[in-house]
Amino acid sequence: MNIRQEIITDYDIVYQVTKIAFENAEHSDGNEQDLVVALRKSKSFIPELSLVAIEDNKIVGHILFTKALVDNVEVLALAPLSVLPEYQNQGIGLSLIKRGHIIASNLGYEYSVVLGHAKYYPKAGYIPASKYGIKAPFEVNDENFMAIRFDQKADKLNGVIQYDKAFGI
Repeated sequence: MNIRQEIITDYDIVYQVTKIAFENAEHSDGNEQDLVVALRKSKSFIPELSLVAIEDNKIVGHILFTKALVDNVEVLALAPLSVLPEYQNQGIGLSLIKRGHIIASNLGYEYSVVLGHAKYYPKAGYIPASKYGIKAPFEVNDENFMAIRFDQKADKLNGVIQYDKAFGI
């Protein structure tokens, strides 16, 4: 498997990968592929943190981290993470997350926040965001709203995350 930064010629394929990945997802609004398009056009987009996974000479996964704010501190929001169903449960998603974390840390980001499956994201180091003082702008179970701190010396935050308006929150 190869992981690289997404390029413009990947956009149509990533749209389809995201759509297919979420077609039968338990928690999906069916618009994740459109969210990717909207986020690419936003001020929150970070090209270096839009990554694709390639296997069998085709794009089989995608991850996107975008800028968000907590207590006037720029953090990252991980959303969405997409892997084609026939390639799931092979470590591709975790590999995308880990590569994204390395790049994010190298870019100077201290936190990433995710709303997701309580049994999946802890495998990548995520814990309830409340432990870092990060609150969601909506009602959510603590176990599903998670964060990871890349720099253990980073200050604890204290505030509600402000997502890009493309999220519609």
